[in-house]
Amino acid sequence: MRLIIASNNENKIKEIRRVFSDMDLSIRSLKDENIFIDVEENGKTISENSYKKAKEIYKHLKEREDKDFYVLSDDSGLIIDALDGAPGVISRRFSGEDSTDEKNNIKVLNLMKNVEDNKRTSRFITVLTLIDENGCNIQFEGILEGKITREKRGDNGFGYDPIFYVEKCRKTLAEVTIDEKNSLSHRGRALRKLKEHLALRD
Repeated sequence: MRLIIASNNENKIKEIRRVFSDMDLSIRSLKDENIFIDVEENGKTISENSYKKAKEIYKHLKEREDKDFYVLSDDSGLIIDALDGAPGVISRRFSGEDSTDEKNNIKVLNLMKNVEDNKRTSRFITVLTLIDENGCNIQFEGILEGKITREKRGDNGFGYDPIFYVEKCRKTLAEVTIDEKNSLSHRGRALRKLKEHLALRD
């Protein structure tokens, strides 16, 4: 059975492959499937964006009469209390249409430079959407609490990982290994819920 990830983000694909390494699933990116669709993420919530990505890829697969597949999409957002919940649903493009991880991190750090340490609370939220070949869909949510650092730390991970500090391990998400990240991260938590769901279906 193919698990087609509605993404070409290599870091994300790597994390997902690691989580499902002990299951009989072929993890495929959009590029692996020769799908070149850029889904516009214009939903009002993280959940809406996650569902929209999965639904559009599902429709494409059905139109080309594919069989034996699941589509999996995710959307994640960084919620910062001192910024009234920003960047939230626009986390990926927080610094504008030409956003990069670097620009997004710099913007957050600049906005937070005068915020006291005890008010730098934040959380990551991931919503996964799974659609099977019959069109049945289900969502899974993962949340990780943390704080925004005052400078970037670590060379692993992607997105806002270098500025997101996790008290439990006393590191940013960019300072932990991929296995450590999968064991505690928002996406890892949602993926484990999904894994349990798929195991029950086998």
